[in-house]
Amino acid sequence: MIEANELTKRYGATTAVDGLTFTVRPGRVTGFLGPNGAGKSTTLRMILGLNEPSSGTVTVDGQPFRGRARGLRYVGALLDAQDVHGGRSAAAHLSALARSNGLARRRVDELLEEVGLATAARRRIAGFSLGMKQRLGIAGALLGDPPVLLFDEPLNGLDPEGVLWVRGLFRRLAAEGRTVLVSSHLMGEMEHTAQELIVIGRGELIAAESLAEFAARGTRLSVSVRTPAVDRLASVLTGEGAAVRREDDGSCTVTGLGADRIGELAFHHRVLLHELAPRAASLEEAFMGLTADRVEYGAGGTR
Repeated sequence: MIEANELTKRYGATTAVDGLTFTVRPGRVTGFLGPNGAGKSTTLRMILGLNEPSSGTVTVDGQPFRGRARGLRYVGALLDAQDVHGGRSAAAHLSALARSNGLARRRVDELLEEVGLATAARRRIAGFSLGMKQRLGIAGALLGDPPVLLFDEPLNGLDPEGVLWVRGLFRRLAAEGRTVLVSSHLMGEMEHTAQELIVIGRGELIAAESLAEFAARGTRLSVSVRTPAVDRLASVLTGEGAAVRREDDGSCTVTGLGADRIGELAFHHRVLLHELAPRAASLEEAFMGLTADRVEYGAGGTR
């Protein structure tokens, strides 16, 4: 379990992380989301003891991580897949990590096989693609078989097969009772991967809740409607205060009224419906709606 309490980090007059309080529990994949410059990487570095908080605390299973010897047995982390010695081979890189953490050499071969790099074990990392480096970084995080795992943008550079593999891996790790925190800007991917979300903007907490709860409150529910009497139905619905948007495929998207009420109005006004389908908000829509005023650098130079 990871617990942050009023966690704050300042760099001179700039506050990168501002009073974050959250808990990341075991048994679930937790997505860590926020716009660029939100403070995600700084928060991860404070969890790992790489940055000292200006105030507040963060603990891993009740203790600051910095005080633990042989840390890979407690926390595995992938912060930057590119931050690795290019002159070493994959096997040499993992072997060095294993020795420094008192881990058996056989774990190196096991992990290279698990992440799909067994045939590249003796190749120099400088020749690896970004996707291969991501796999190597994941192997390093898993090396000590730790109960807590942190991943920062782990899907960058992975092909579709690799993305599916990572999804399954994270779910399996969580199902084993581990604490899994995944930082990502890929909203659509988090819909397929995470059960819980921690969302921050400009260093402040926006939400800490389940993915379903976050999506539900982030934007209004909409309803997809198909009818041969589009103009007539639109007139009825707008008269009731709804907004009706016509789509390129001939359907209409209605907001402001639920599917039940739309159906009642259509029946009362004798409008034939071919489709009436509620559409839940996507995670991306919810994220954009709730973080719009927390973006550090927006389009057009807005800040």
